[in-house]
Amino acid sequence: MPWSAIAAFLLALAVALGAFGAHALKARFDAYSMGIWEKAVFYHFIHAMGLLIVPLLAKTGLLSESASSRVSMLLVAGILLFSGSLYTLALTGVRTLGAVTPLGGVAFLAAWICLGLSLLRSR
Repeated sequence: MPWSAIAAFLLALAVALGAFGAHALKARFDAYSMGIWEKAVFYHFIHAMGLLIVPLLAKTGLLSESASSRVSMLLVAGILLFSGSLYTLALTGVRTLGAVTPLGGVAFLAAWICLGLSLLRSR
């Protein structure tokens, strides 16, 4: 899977969504919804950057290809579940979507723990 390319597109999407929130939604959102949107963009950026870096660790030999793919899949799942649910919550106000957000958080945690353990094993 071309994880670095996927990361680049996810980073471009984060920029677009951040700008959309700052310009198109700021007048429409209350402070609560704007905070949710900004948190979604922040976590989207951070984890897309991680997704950009993880394949490089595999190319340097610090991480196996299978571990790189596992971590990358978890990061993408986290972005979709965590940030995606927050974007949707901010746009719709449907608070039950907040139940999905922790699943994305668990995917983020699993990704970073998997990365750490894989790097320790490769030493």
